[in-house]
Order: sequence, then C-alpha cells, then structure tokens
Amino acid sequence: MQYLKFLTVLFVSINAFGCCETKRVASLARNEAIIKLDTIIKTDIEVVTEVIENKIVTEIPVAKTKTEIANEVLTDFETVDHSLWNDLLQKHVSNQGNVNYKGFIADHAKFNSYLELLTKKPPQESWSKDETLAYWMNVYNAFTVKLILDNYPTKSIKDINNPWNHRFIKIGETWYTLNDVEHKIIRKMGEPRIHFALVCAAVSCPRLYNKAFTANHLESDLDLLTRGFLNDITKNELSKDHIKISKIFKWYGGDFKTYGNNLIDFLNQYSKVRISPNAKKSYKDYNWNLNE
Repeated sequence: MQYLKFLTVLFVSINAFGCCETKRVASLARNEAIIKLDTIIKTDIEVVTEVIENKIVTEIPVAKTKTEIANEVLTDFETVDHSLWNDLLQKHVSNQGNVNYKGFIADHAKFNSYLELLTKKPPQESWSKDETLAYWMNVYNAFTVKLILDNYPTKSIKDINNPWNHRFIKIGETWYTLNDVEHKIIRKMGEPRIHFALVCAAVSCPRLYNKAFTANHLESDLDLLTRGFLNDITKNELSKDHIKISKIFKWYGGDFKTYGNNLIDFLNQYSKVRISPNAKKSYKDYNWNLNE
C-alpha cells in the first residue's frame, strides 16, 4: 500500500509539472533513485519534492505518458526477465540436455544480450530467496555455455585451462569465477537439489535444462531434475542392497544431509527403488566428454 501511495503522489507531481506540455518533470532514473519505502522517514511529498528539485529533473518527450514513467519506476523493483535465455535453451538444447553449441554461436547476439542483462541487473535485497537462487543458477549455466563457446570447438571442458577458476563473469561491478558462483553463493543457500540443475558441460553432469529457471517454477523444476537425474540409469544404478551412483554424491556428500542423517535418506525421497540403509555403495566413472 505504501508503494501505491508513493506512485500516486508521484503521478500528481508529474501532472503538476505539465508532463504532456513538454515542461520539466521528474523521472526516476535507473540505479540513481531507487527509494526503499520501508526505510523512508520523510513524507511521500517531501521525497518527491527532493527528487524534483535536487536529483533528476529531466525533459520528458511529449509522447511519454504517465504509464511509461511509472514503468520506469517499477523497473528498479523488478527481478530479471529470463525469457531470452529460455528462448535460446528451447531452440538449442534437446529434452535430453544435448547442446547445439554451433546454434548458440549463430545466435551470439541474442545470447550476449542475455549475458549483458545479467551483468546489469544483479540481485537486490528486495528479491525473494527463490528469485535470487533462480538468478544465480541461470548465471552459472549461461556462463558455462559462454566458456565453452569461447573455446569451441573443444572435446571437454577439462581441456580448457583452469575453467572453474577463470574470472570472466561480471555481475554488477564484481567479477566472479564459476567456482565463486557455485561454492560462495549458490551452495550457501542450502538447497542440495541445485547439484542436479547446474551443468558442467559434460556427459556425466546433470543435463542442461532447456528452460530458464524462475522463482514461480523453481520448486517443481528442482524436483523434476532431481528425480530425473537420480533415476537415469546412465547416471546412477540403484537397487535395494547396492547403489552405484554419480561422483557428485561423493564430491558434495555433506550437502545432501539436509534431508536426513545420511545420503540414503536423501536418495529415498526421489528414487523409484527403496534403498536399504545398509546398501553397499560405489561410484560410477565420470565421463567428461562435451555434452553435445
């Protein structure tokens, strides 16, 4: 309600300045006047007056309506629109997760536009946990694809020099590596199912999901990908008394204790087979060939 009140006051002020007569009016510029309503001490009128008098008074074209100005205000409070990434994934990634890297190269302008969008719109404190997690998961997967494209053709991501510690991801004003994004950000959010959604561009890795992650569908997508990976016989072989599983469960074993006292508790939540607590465990060889 406070936010609607703020917009109402802003519209009144804009009207008073003669928006439709090309007079000077107030326009909230991106990243310059994000007003956090829960911390405002001044009245709404005082805030609007300050914006008009001291900050960002600009000429507005005759064609710019109040609705367009309001949309500019709202933009600073919105999360990222991942539809560009979704379109590219639908076009160049199969349902099995095979990636057409040549197709991504042909669509480089669209792909680079999405990466630029990620760079310019880092997560905000106002975002929900799911919005933030979906954002960083898309960052990880999109920049993994970029890493492959920058070194294409290649037979394996491991043929690239120090791939996970290459500092090539710019978000806001900060540069990250893939390891930074995964270990310092995503894993700290306490969601073990991300290990079946993040890709390393290899055959034995989880498939590259051919849909962009969004907050609205994050829970169902993580559930789908976890069940799919766990019950894929090329990734894991499960039976009541013996399991031969992906090395992902070895590398990140501690993350899966979130769902119980041990790994078996986690597996039994998603496995089609009920696994005995005393089942013998071994690990499958990891195929690092490119996921084309």
